[in-house]
Amino acid sequence: MHRTKVTVVEEALDANNTIAAANRADFDRHGVRVINFMSAPGAGKTTLLERSAELEGVRLGVLEGDVQGSMDADRLAAQHIPVVQLNTGQGFGGECHLDANMVRSAIPALPLHDIDLLVVENVGNLVCPAEFKIGEDARVMVCSITEGEEKPLKYPLMFRACELVVINKIDLLPHLDFDLEMLLYNIDQVHPDVQTIVLSARTGEGMEEWREWLVRVAAREAQAAPDDHTHEQPHDHEHPHDHEHPHDHADQAVPA
Repeated sequence: MHRTKVTVVEEALDANNTIAAANRADFDRHGVRVINFMSAPGAGKTTLLERSAELEGVRLGVLEGDVQGSMDADRLAAQHIPVVQLNTGQGFGGECHLDANMVRSAIPALPLHDIDLLVVENVGNLVCPAEFKIGEDARVMVCSITEGEEKPLKYPLMFRACELVVINKIDLLPHLDFDLEMLLYNIDQVHPDVQTIVLSARTGEGMEEWREWLVRVAAREAQAAPDDHTHEQPHDHEHPHDHEHPHDHADQAVPA
C-alpha cells in the first residue's frame, strides 16, 4: 500500500509539472517574470504587495489565491495593481494551495501584455504551496516575527524551496519575546546561505531592498525551465493532515 501511494503522488506531481512547464512557456512568450509568493496566513504578503505598487520601470500584476473571498484582491486593486482573483473553495473546505492547473485556468484573464512581473500570491499555508510548481521564475517565502523562531525547523520544505526569505513585521521586535538571530540561524540550518531581507511593510524599514530585488527579478532573462523530475518532494508530504489533492481544476472559476 505504501508503494502504491507514493506512485500516485509522484504521478500527480509529474502531471502538475507538465502543466507548470506550459505555463512557463506562456509567460516567457509574453516576457513576464513570475514569482510564487508564499507564507503562513497573516505574515503580511498583501501589505508587502500594496507597498510595492510603484516599481521603477516595472509593471506589476498579481494573481491572488484565496480559499474564499476577494478582500486581498480588492486591496491591491485600490493601489491600481492589475489583479485577478483565483478562489480554491470548491470541494470540502477548499484547496490549501495553488497548483499549476489552477494557475493555467487563470492565464486567459491575466493582462500579460500589460505587465512585466506577475506575483502569484499563494494561499496562506506553510506546507502544500511548496510542493506544487506553477511555472514560476522565483519563489519567495514571507515569515513574520510573530510566528516564532522555530518555524524553519518545523516546516523545512517551505524554507528550502525558496530563493528569498523575507522576514516581516520587525517593527514589533520591541514588543515581543523574540530572538531574530535565532530565526536567522534556524533558516540557515535548513537552507544554508539563502538570501534574507529583514523589513517592516508597515513602517517601510527595509522596503527599498525588497523593491530592488523585485526589479532585478523582472529584468531577468528567461531561464530554461528547471528539470521537473529533480524536484525535492517529501513522500510523506510533511502534512499535518492527510488528504488527497484533486488535480482536475478545469472548471475553476476565475472572476475577471
